[in-house]
Amino acid sequence: MKDYVATILQNEKIAENVYAITFETEEPVPVRAGQFGDIAVGGTHLLRRPIAICKAEENRITFCYQVKGEGTQKLQAMRVGEKTNVLMPLGNGFYVEDGEKKVALVGGGVGVFPLISVLRAYKATKEISAYIGYRNKAAVCGVEEFAKATNFVAVTDDGSYGEKKNAVQAFEAALQAGYRPDVVLACGPTPMLRALKTVTDREGLNCFVSLEERMGCGIGACLVCVCDKTNGKKARVCKDGPVFNANEVQL
Repeated sequence: MKDYVATILQNEKIAENVYAITFETEEPVPVRAGQFGDIAVGGTHLLRRPIAICKAEENRITFCYQVKGEGTQKLQAMRVGEKTNVLMPLGNGFYVEDGEKKVALVGGGVGVFPLISVLRAYKATKEISAYIGYRNKAAVCGVEEFAKATNFVAVTDDGSYGEKKNAVQAFEAALQAGYRPDVVLACGPTPMLRALKTVTDREGLNCFVSLEERMGCGIGACLVCVCDKTNGKKARVCKDGPVFNANEVQL
């Protein structure tokens, strides 16, 4: 990891209350799919904002974020040409083994964005099927990226875009139709991940999840983001994760 001085190239709204911000750094950033960055938002807000890296193209790094609290409000207010510090890449990302040819992506909410980085990293060598859930039509974004998957299913909670389902239900429907992935990679709210684990356990599928926990430092020092492991131990989501085998953590 390195603390990069980054210049804002773009900070635009892409869906209801969701923005994409692209930074340019003075040198390329080596990023693995599923890693994140810690973005300084300035002012009196001392803690940086940990956000998943959506796209990494040499020295151009894109993050997508939902405006919720003071930190993301400050981030949304930043303008093209401004500079800030971004500590990246952080955490352990997603790995797809050589023998895993069929990859299923299951995402919901802001969890769809790190999955875009997975698709971009592996679409040339893997058969990728994406099952992506949104709250409603106004929340739909990233479809131009997910459309590059071998198979892409978008659903919404209210049926205003695609079928009225959540991402796990869409994935389960594919399984019932005969689909069988070699590995499942997922990111989204904890209830979604918990429901997905029930399905993957039942089907005997290997599943890795990226956890969404509140973070402080982003480098494993403050212990704000500690989660419980199934072996009784603790893990730091920012440093030991955010990606874990679904059987290793309590969901």
